[in-house]
Amino acid sequence: MIATSPQLVVCGTDTDVGKTVISSFLVQGLQATYWKPIQSGLEGGGDRTRVAQLLNLPPERCLQEKYKFKAPVSPHWAAEKENAFIDPNELVVPNITGPLVIETAGGLMVPITRTWLQIDQLGRWGLPLILVARSGLGTLNHTLLSIEALKNRNLLLLGLILNGPIHPDNPKTLQEFGDVPILAQLPPLEKLTANVLAEQWQLQSLEIKLKSVLQK
Repeated sequence: MIATSPQLVVCGTDTDVGKTVISSFLVQGLQATYWKPIQSGLEGGGDRTRVAQLLNLPPERCLQEKYKFKAPVSPHWAAEKENAFIDPNELVVPNITGPLVIETAGGLMVPITRTWLQIDQLGRWGLPLILVARSGLGTLNHTLLSIEALKNRNLLLLGLILNGPIHPDNPKTLQEFGDVPILAQLPPLEKLTANVLAEQWQLQSLEIKLKSVLQK
């Protein structure tokens, strides 16, 4: 097993970049517990349900959200639409045994409240981060801005995982300008299953790469 039961946060450059798939990828490979503290949008049961079904996780490895709202919008607005309020002080990392993968909602600068951004919460947690980005057009600007924001806050970014068709130049350019490693590139999968994710984990030697960056 990698290091000593790592706790990692999966964040994204934008919405719909594939954070839930990549979180599943990491949960599968690390045999970790999954937690998405804030869920906006409950169609299909939300991301916790999707991860649990994909990986056939027992309840103790798929933790309940701290906050969940019906509207698929930014957390601060989703809460307001239900006359609710997210208290950042309640977003405490669970005390569990074994690896933990935390999936955030939306991008780094998404508001959790009217005065608290997601990146503020990342700073409070102080955990190592993995940034999920699209592989294709538009990723350079979004990803480099996200890397700069994390570096300006002195947050520990372990590396990038690119999601989508393999691009001939973007990975090289992101590594050169962002000065962060590409940990994996998850291509479009004909069928998304736990077994397919396990195969990709081995093919991309992700355990070795994570062990290397966690020990730095």
